[in-house]
Amino acid sequence: MPGSAEDAISAPADADARRRARPTVAYPVENLPPYDAAFYARARAGMTRVSELVVPPRDARAFVVPTGHIFRIVCVEGPQVGDLNLWNRYDLSERFFSGKTRALHATHVSTGDRLWSTLPYLRPMATITHDTLAWYGFDEDGAGVHDVIGTRCDPYTNLLLGGGIYHHCCHSNLSRALADRRGIAPRQAEPHIHDVLNVFMCTGFTRDRHRYFMKASPARPGDFIEFFAEMELLGALSACPGGDCSATHSSDAAACHPLHVEIYRPADDALAGWQPSAASAYPRTHADGQEQATGPD
Repeated sequence: MPGSAEDAISAPADADARRRARPTVAYPVENLPPYDAAFYARARAGMTRVSELVVPPRDARAFVVPTGHIFRIVCVEGPQVGDLNLWNRYDLSERFFSGKTRALHATHVSTGDRLWSTLPYLRPMATITHDTLAWYGFDEDGAGVHDVIGTRCDPYTNLLLGGGIYHHCCHSNLSRALADRRGIAPRQAEPHIHDVLNVFMCTGFTRDRHRYFMKASPARPGDFIEFFAEMELLGALSACPGGDCSATHSSDAAACHPLHVEIYRPADDALAGWQPSAASAYPRTHADGQEQATGPD
């Protein structure tokens, strides 16, 4: 019967040789625009805070970041994970692409990494300019901070796994926040909610089966991650009901804290010569017969 010992698949004679195949980084990034540390340092120097937003525990809020401005997500009272969505302010079809960000950078992001937008645009939406948790690196469990591997807690998975009806999962929080901002119903907003940057979340994969795990966030009051807006952004941030995500999410069991979003305007001359990011130049013909293919066979 299925699942019995008779169904076990024996390793082939050359199994070890197959396993010894050398790994290759899937996306060489030498041709990506380099991180211009001097430019971003100038943008940060003399910047002025122009607005601040409080995201209540187990809830979300939406906010706008003008092009060329800087925004921070700040831990203010205690360890707290935040789920971040980003969109083109004027076109919700262009939104943060966590999968491509992961492929181009890593499973966890920090200073110098960019948050990329979805196809067909594929451009930097924001660049991480400062991260007070950059010291964490990867710990003995293989965990790091600020991941782009988790999706977001949602009421559908919660119900599937036996948790019952819960309305303050990050997916629902983000749906309400976007709905409030755009003046639409949550059901209309929901299709625009997408996989997140898990701000302050400490995560990794187990060594035995590579299952996604979470552990207590190392964030403390005063910690922040900071971004430069490479285009006009609409953001939404949920203060996860899991709190520091050390034990649970999608419930009211964890201690939760607010998060702050701070928006800064650089000095007037700091952005001289800078241009917002441009969408991909690929013509979107997809070899439809209107042009000759120029790539390899």
